[in-house]
Amino acid sequence: MQVKNAKFLTSAARVEQFLRPQKPMIAVCGKSNAGKSTLINLLAGQKNLAKTSAAPGRTRLVNYFDFGEFWLADLPGYGYAAVSKAEQAKWAKTLEAFFARKEDVRHVFLLSDIRRDPSADDVQMVTFLVYHGIPFTVIATKSDKLSRMKVKERVRAVSNAFGLGADNVIAVSGTTGAGKDALLSRIGQIVSADAVPIEEDDLRPD
Repeated sequence: MQVKNAKFLTSAARVEQFLRPQKPMIAVCGKSNAGKSTLINLLAGQKNLAKTSAAPGRTRLVNYFDFGEFWLADLPGYGYAAVSKAEQAKWAKTLEAFFARKEDVRHVFLLSDIRRDPSADDVQMVTFLVYHGIPFTVIATKSDKLSRMKVKERVRAVSNAFGLGADNVIAVSGTTGAGKDALLSRIGQIVSADAVPIEEDDLRPD
């Protein structure tokens, strides 16, 4: 899988503005400041395709990008406590409305900071995706902050926390590019429809 000339398509604030995909669509979601914009820029090979910010909670819309063989939909980050409850509820409704058209979504990349255990919001998101039968991969971001040995250890810890196999977690660094090849390989599988959905039984029982 190679990405050439990725470009921004449009932003959507309401359901009626959501795009019906003309190509396989991968949604990118995660907590605010999990590194969604950085990941998109890494895949695109561009520094500013998706706008990054030091302040969490920048993405409040669904932003669509054309990556040639597939589309990416950058979803609003969740779990940012510094915004009002009303704003958090608005973001949650946007996510719910987006996934109501689950037939439009080929796969989901759920981003989680590799240095931290998944939050309750992250676990709830995985449970939601499993319940609705939406295939997904956990992307453990910011792996450059740890040693290689520690990265392997944290991948196991993150996969265990989600109740998933380690092969469903890919460690990536937007700074060094580590993990990009593995991520592009996974995208190639997704686009060619070879990705295997994660079944509810794959979650570790309570």
